[in-house]
Amino acid sequence: MITRRTFCGAFGTVLGATLAGAASRVHAVEPWPNRPLRIIVPFTGGSGADATARFYAEKMSPMLGQPIIVENRPGADGAIGIMAVKALPADGYTILQGSIGPMTVNPAINADLQYDPMRDFVPLTGYGRNMNVIVVANESKLNSFADLLASAKATPNGLNMGTFSPTLALTGAWLGKLAGAKFNNIPYKGQGQVMTEVIGNQLDFGMVDLGGASTLIRTGKLRALAVTGDARHADFPNIPTVKESGIAEFSQYSWNAFYVRADTPAAIRAKLGEMIRTVMTSDATIRALYAPKGSEGIPLTPAQMQKLQQEEMARFRRVAADVGMAPR
Repeated sequence: MITRRTFCGAFGTVLGATLAGAASRVHAVEPWPNRPLRIIVPFTGGSGADATARFYAEKMSPMLGQPIIVENRPGADGAIGIMAVKALPADGYTILQGSIGPMTVNPAINADLQYDPMRDFVPLTGYGRNMNVIVVANESKLNSFADLLASAKATPNGLNMGTFSPTLALTGAWLGKLAGAKFNNIPYKGQGQVMTEVIGNQLDFGMVDLGGASTLIRTGKLRALAVTGDARHADFPNIPTVKESGIAEFSQYSWNAFYVRADTPAAIRAKLGEMIRTVMTSDATIRALYAPKGSEGIPLTPAQMQKLQQEEMARFRRVAADVGMAPR
């Protein structure tokens, strides 16, 4: 027999379940975004990555109707910032500013990474590519890349090379191996420090990003011996490539991309990617962000960006093994 108490209890259970289901459906269709987003930059404030992230945050914020906060989480060659993103919900409110170093080079030289760049994250799109450049002080006796190689080969202990990232350290070691020259890597925390030491003749040369060095090259404070791209840069037509200077198989670009957690909803990933590409390809962005630095946007689809990342990881693993920098 169904008593009044039994009926009321059953009704309450059904009603509670109905309300819970309704709340769940309301939550499921909750509009995105309805609160501020953030971009986590795994490098220091004032870096090129930081400046670019802030540029994109400013341009994308009105498109999304929400503020975008840039947070710097430097350390461990980018791993600290990446682990911070990995620990946060995959809800589309946190974007990772990723780059060639933490997303492809770290796995090639570090066996103890606590993240998998291919499994844990997915690219929204690439947003920038930049050649590297080999620079010396303006009064240096080295007037060409050929001079640099000749000096390195003639110096018993080799030449001191300044870099500011594992990517450039590995790239420099690879170049030295191909050229049969000894380059002693001197690591710094930032590109500015490398260029200051080169200008002050504390280093024989530096390997840095062309974008960050462009002003000092144009003003004559640094002398550029060679760029690392496949062809000369249109804004610096007088700087030869390493390829044409005698190392035909050498080519290297630094690239950057925005990522989110791999299990972020597809619709949110698509919307963010579309907005990033809209900002990247606008004439205003090209004039204000890319052209002054000698860099370029790379509006790749997520699949194209993943393919590039896989190819780069495989290449750097080969290079690391070849120069003795592979994890042991």
